[in-house]
Amino acid sequence: MRSAILIFLILLTCYLSAFSQTPNKIRIACIGNSITYGARIDDREYNSYPAQLAVMLGENYDVRNFGKNGATLLQNGNIPYTDSEEYKNALEFNPDWVFIKLGTNDTKLENRVFLNNFEDDYKEFIRSFQNLPSRPQIVLLLPVPVFSTDTAGITSSVLEKQIIPKIRQVAYDTGVEVINLYNLFLDAPELLPDKVHPNVAGALRIAKRLAEVLKLGNGPGSGFVEKIGHETTPFNFHGFQGHDFIFNGRDAKLVVPKKVASGAPWIWRARFWGHEPQTDIALLERGFHVAYCDASELFGNKEALSIWNGFYRMLTKAGLSKKSAMEGMSRGGVYVYRWAARYPERVTAIYADAPVLDLKSWPGGKGKSKGSAKDWETFKNDFNLRTDAEAMAFRGNPINLAEKIVKARIPLLHVCGDADEVVPIDENTDLFEKSIKAAGGLIRVIRKAGVGHHPHSLLNPQAVVDFIVKSNGIK
Repeated sequence: MRSAILIFLILLTCYLSAFSQTPNKIRIACIGNSITYGARIDDREYNSYPAQLAVMLGENYDVRNFGKNGATLLQNGNIPYTDSEEYKNALEFNPDWVFIKLGTNDTKLENRVFLNNFEDDYKEFIRSFQNLPSRPQIVLLLPVPVFSTDTAGITSSVLEKQIIPKIRQVAYDTGVEVINLYNLFLDAPELLPDKVHPNVAGALRIAKRLAEVLKLGNGPGSGFVEKIGHETTPFNFHGFQGHDFIFNGRDAKLVVPKKVASGAPWIWRARFWGHEPQTDIALLERGFHVAYCDASELFGNKEALSIWNGFYRMLTKAGLSKKSAMEGMSRGGVYVYRWAARYPERVTAIYADAPVLDLKSWPGGKGKSKGSAKDWETFKNDFNLRTDAEAMAFRGNPINLAEKIVKARIPLLHVCGDADEVVPIDENTDLFEKSIKAAGGLIRVIRKAGVGHHPHSLLNPQAVVDFIVKSNGIK
């Protein structure tokens, strides 16, 4: 009898213990320098970006701040992070996720002499966490920009031209994630009152971005490249794995994210590969593929659409989404709109940047633009137009396709400089916008005051990224 009672009590204790036990929390280590620590932020224990991230994530996460004021990534730096108590504590924490934000102090004059060691030191630093029992997900954070003009201390040019490329190279070599905080602040210097350290609002911006990374999770990377059936040459696209190959005699590229978002979304760049890539990079961070197939200089004619049709079929057969976002810079605007008019069911959204929408304007030069006589002749040949009169009567311009685009209900975003003399906005986007709205459609135009045809894109591409992500139905 006593034995039976004892067994019952043991089982009851185990049951009650299991019932009362809280689930294991996901451990997140935020590693960095004074920016991570929260220097110059009032009540940093509550307002640093790790603290704000903890509030956002809730009770199922254990977020720890392992920031060390003045710390360098360089082991020979003046304050090596690897010599700190914070580093030891971070390792003992055995985290599930590690966000590393180091590199700003490595730009100081006294540390620059060791920059040749930066990549090797960073890889060793990463390995020290990869070897932990928890096998954490590791994310490298590009430092926020520096707006100081001091060249002896923390220096903006060294950060931009040396540190950031080195971090991206490390991300490429190791395969770990990399998140661009740099461009996220280029349009908001007011968030760094002392020109180096983000304030509370700046820390909130970082915390929100990290929360997005965690939301994407730790799913697998891409396996689509092996399925496209072409021999590829690898290349480094800002820390991401790119694949270069030939498709139907044309240069083609596919860049894969570290992790693939649900539905395998992608953005298709029409022209000018690699120019102002900040939108492409930001979408890669969010699980999009980036694709390109050279069809220049065909101006979206029948041959171009045929090449793209084959390219599209190959990528979708390999597993990418049946719809893509289209990205058209300058004359690329002609390509993306002619594609969308022909295959509207294949397009989730169109992002057009200083786009050519009327070939009479450019390259024709029949209005304010000087145009391009050579490209005008190329356009005429592409569409078998024998005379200028026939070219002037051409009805295949994007401005002539507005009703088809509206009928397809494709979300549209244009980014344009209002001082563009190459592709004047009033001869292109303004006319197109009026046609879209007259047909009952919606279009958003971001006008950059006093900006010409260049630079394209936005310093901080968040508005474009949000538009494309939302258009793909990703929350």
